[in-house]
Amino acid sequence: MTPAALRIADASVTLTAFAAALLDPARPCPAGLRAWNGSDPTARLAVHRNNVVSSLIDALAETFPVVQQLVGEDYFRAMAGIFVRQAPPRSRVLAHYGQEFPSFIAQFEPARSLPYLADVARLEAARVRAYHAADAKPVSADAMGLALSSGERMGELRAVCHPSVSTLASPHAVVSLWAAHQGDGGVETVDVDAPECAIVLRTGLDVVVLRAPDGAAAFVQALLQGQGLGDAVASAVYAAPHFDLTAALSLLLAHGALSSLHLPQRLAS
Repeated sequence: MTPAALRIADASVTLTAFAAALLDPARPCPAGLRAWNGSDPTARLAVHRNNVVSSLIDALAETFPVVQQLVGEDYFRAMAGIFVRQAPPRSRVLAHYGQEFPSFIAQFEPARSLPYLADVARLEAARVRAYHAADAKPVSADAMGLALSSGERMGELRAVCHPSVSTLASPHAVVSLWAAHQGDGGVETVDVDAPECAIVLRTGLDVVVLRAPDGAAAFVQALLQGQGLGDAVASAVYAAPHFDLTAALSLLLAHGALSSLHLPQRLAS
């Protein structure tokens, strides 16, 4: 091994130790760390550590404001601090940070008394993904009407959702809880044990959370999985026997939730 390789290896170990110590206050200050002004590196690291963790918690609070409102700021920051130390960012874009936070909440023992909290977090994470999703021109009502007149092949029709679209099915009233924190109704009137489904998408620059009618979320989820219209309707009817296809399509078209329609090419026999 050359001297140059030894210097590179030593630097790598130092950086690894520094990154670990930055998020774990129980770890000692890495050997070889020096402050630029000759001050105590342990004290400087503590300040830097606090700034980094606080900034990441602030980023989570921006993404999950309703979760924070539901549990209170002190509780949220304590919970988020544990998450931050377990799951530091893997990207420089802090807007993308925290997509694993809902799963963490679901396993966080002190939050077990709030079984709806993880799904509220999933809804808020979906809103962030929708906001940063790619743009796409929505399908017009005329184009949809023409496609639906495709006769015997209508069931094969592929309806492609806008890149921002996602769904959430919850055993709890997550849409109503989220809406109440936007000023739409009172939290005290929400029956949290009432199952609700959400369709999340971006219309222009606005992210919209729709309370999905019976079967509509299952229908959209089937479209997202690439199923044809016939199979998607079957999935929706299985979830909700009274599924209304016309109402679901009207809702999706009104909010620009579909970006293209096509019939798959049939293979020659």
